[in-house]
Amino acid sequence: MTTVPSEAGSARRRWVLLLPLVIFIALAGLFLYRLGAGDPSALPSALIGQPAPATTLPGIAGLERDGKPVPGIDSADLKGAVTVFNVWASWCVPCRDEAPLLMRLAEDKRIRIVGLNYKDEPANAIKFLERYGNPYHATGADIRGRAGIEWGVYGVPETFVLARDGTIAYKLVGPITAKNLDTVLKPEIEKVLAKGS
Repeated sequence: MTTVPSEAGSARRRWVLLLPLVIFIALAGLFLYRLGAGDPSALPSALIGQPAPATTLPGIAGLERDGKPVPGIDSADLKGAVTVFNVWASWCVPCRDEAPLLMRLAEDKRIRIVGLNYKDEPANAIKFLERYGNPYHATGADIRGRAGIEWGVYGVPETFVLARDGTIAYKLVGPITAKNLDTVLKPEIEKVLAKGS
């Protein structure tokens, strides 16, 4: 004898089959909402207000400016002037996009731009700077990535603004863009410049 399924049993089976789809759609919607909400560059940094990590790195082997080697990074050089500390690499696609903006920023003689070349081959780093320009007063070769870890780098590129005393005043996660250069980075630099010595 065959039994005919009741309407209640049939509706229950439909819900059991649709439940995974409903959960998936809800999670996808939540993910997309969180992805679009807020500023992804606003990740917190425990280093804000702290002295910059002690960093001594050699320059990029073979990198020259006006026939002289471009210096590496020495912690002492991160004091005395407002410094924009940029973490970059030749293999980093967004670094190519931010390069002309860094060149524009380097025209401001009130600040010094220092680069940390992250996990890169010297020859590739030199080709990158020859192609896109070299805005860096100094740039250290962080071949193993150890200095990047000490700076709390999430990924490349990242940019820090350091006060004259070597304290980290601001951190921008992600590339410098035309929009955030004018609306975020330059105002943060101006705040630090306004504080004097």
